Amino acid sequence: MASETTHPRLFGTDGVRGVANVFPMTAEIAMQLGRALAYMIRNGEHRHRVIIGKDTRLSGYMIEQALASGIMSMGVDVLLVGPMPTPAVAHLTSSMRADAGAVISASHNPYQDNGIKFFWRDGFKLPDETELKIEQLIFEKSLDSLRPTATAIGGATRLEDAAGRYISQVKATFPRELTLEGLTLVVDCANGAAYKVAPTVLKELGANVIELGVEPDGKNINHECGALHPENLAKAVREHKAHLGIALDGDADRLIVVDEKGKVVDGDAIMAICTGELVARKELAKKTLVSTVMSNIGLERAVAKWGVKVVRTKVGDRYVVEEMRKHGYSLGGEQSGHLVFIDHATTGDGTLAALQVLAVMCRAGKPMSELTKIFEPVPQVLLNFMVKEKRELVHLPAVTRLIAAVEKKLGKDGRVLVRYSGTEPKVRVLVEGIDAKKIKQYAEEIGDSLKKALGA
Repeated sequence: MASETTHPRLFGTDGVRGVANVFPMTAEIAMQLGRALAYMIRNGEHRHRVIIGKDTRLSGYMIEQALASGIMSMGVDVLLVGPMPTPAVAHLTSSMRADAGAVISASHNPYQDNGIKFFWRDGFKLPDETELKIEQLIFEKSLDSLRPTATAIGGATRLEDAAGRYISQVKATFPRELTLEGLTLVVDCANGAAYKVAPTVLKELGANVIELGVEPDGKNINHECGALHPENLAKAVREHKAHLGIALDGDADRLIVVDEKGKVVDGDAIMAICTGELVARKELAKKTLVSTVMSNIGLERAVAKWGVKVVRTKVGDRYVVEEMRKHGYSLGGEQSGHLVFIDHATTGDGTLAALQVLAVMCRAGKPMSELTKIFEPVPQVLLNFMVKEKRELVHLPAVTRLIAAVEKKLGKDGRVLVRYSGTEPKVRVLVEGIDAKKIKQYAEEIGDSLKKALGA
């Protein structure tokens, strides 16, 4: 459509995201997003509701008030749940029959960033075409004349038992015949949205829990902690002789695992472990695992022994979920730690995923270091570069020629993937192959070519 290019894009791969109080993450845009969302959900005569949750960032207060104001100005009520994991908002939206859910979070980004992402009434993220419609409503100023008055204006209430509802839902996904008694677990909540609920879930299932990253101050979310920085978690696992380390990110929709030896476990290995368990229990729909282009070739080789095929999507857990829903698959994920068990949840959930991994450990009676032996990664190098602009690769002939030359050298035993971050001004270069030294050299050469073409 021509209209797609007539206004700035607000939505990236996971909602709207940027530096708080700088376009597009301003109070003004947040209010307009709220108005557009409220307009989109209105149908019928019932009183409409939107659930709003957030992580622990300082700017969350500002954006929460603006977003809520926009929604209420269109005659829709809001339920505020405060700091709560992204998957909790998705669950509450669906279970409480709300018309939509909104999460104010920049996930793994530093505290000065923030973001807004929406869930539809079924608990699933909005498709691209719906996000485009919201953008059109904002930039075409279609809603300026719509101003409910008197009792038609929306109101706001706080959902006091939101945490308890979510905790009960997550615990229910852990097999009733199992317990976490006798296990010592270290959990790092990244000073983020799950700082209360994740430790509570594990404790109530019987584990001895060592807590890290549970003292948010508005500025320390993801700072040298959580899924992006598992070093302290690994150290604590060794010090406490824990059975497992669990790291969440700022909005707790992804999981990084540290084994009992203090070694960070590859996200693809976790997917392989969960795939094997579901196959054994005859619960893996269509013998298929959905992953993204970022997953290691070793994942396909690991699950092939069970007759499982891997379907790849572009990066972003929303695209993994879309593929799962489209074809009726039950397990999907990303190497970065998103795991989607669609029989239990509509989006990635780090706490829920941790429970599924713990259930495998309990049933197998084996430590994590033993379980991970089913996965053998092909050497992989991933480099990230800040860039001044994002241009399609087809417009960078020197880069594309170099990529083609590298792919020819790698042959069928490797691959090259170059993609831009959907949330940051970065380009990512991934190279896989059997020779670790050579693929590092190839990745650096491609990176240098990109920096020269795009400006670093």
